[in-house]
Amino acid sequence: MKRLGTVVTLVVGLAAGAGLFAANNALTVVEPVAAAAEVAAPAPPPASPTASPTAAAPTTQPPADRAVTPPPARAQAQEKVTVTWGGSTRGGAASIAIAVKEGVAVAYVCDGNRIEAWFQGTAVDEKLALTGKNGKITGTFDEKRAEGTVTVGRQSFTFDIGAVRKPSGLYRATAQVRNAQVRGGWIVVEGRQVGILQIDGVAQPAPALDLTTGSVEVNGERLVPEALS
Repeated sequence: MKRLGTVVTLVVGLAAGAGLFAANNALTVVEPVAAAAEVAAPAPPPASPTASPTAAAPTTQPPADRAVTPPPARAQAQEKVTVTWGGSTRGGAASIAIAVKEGVAVAYVCDGNRIEAWFQGTAVDEKLALTGKNGKITGTFDEKRAEGTVTVGRQSFTFDIGAVRKPSGLYRATAQVRNAQVRGGWIVVEGRQVGILQIDGVAQPAPALDLTTGSVEVNGERLVPEALS
């Protein structure tokens, strides 16, 4: 009985020792596996050198701290007119007519005797600006009237003239008649005519225009002057 008890005790001790050994093995095995799992966890793959970063979506709104510059305002279109003004200068020393077509102006000043001059320029945005060989015209206008100053050589005249309609207006003739060079100008306002005709450079009062046919007789021949109005 005493030996049996010793055997039982030994068996029990061996069993207990086996249990402890197994427990130790279990503990020592679990820890390395957990560590191995942590080590073996794959790191994220490095970015490919050829891969381009994702572009940020474009924004349609300007930054809040940057002022938006408005587009420049378009220049206002010039006002171009088609009209003819005619009448006498102040004091009646001469007559003047200004014919305008879409802003392009032609003017004639004449006293019916020896003073005459032609001018070209513009009538835009209510301002007259014409020049000629011996002077200029400056002034202002609207659809009904034109006023300003005309200079011919050393003489200056002021004017305030109204709009006219055909057959009133401005007429001009340039022609060769019987081997003579003819150049003439006429200002017609309400039937009254003032003009000068030059034949080979010699000035004389212009013969009257036939307002029915728009023609004039010069040296026995009929001419049809150009109506500039």
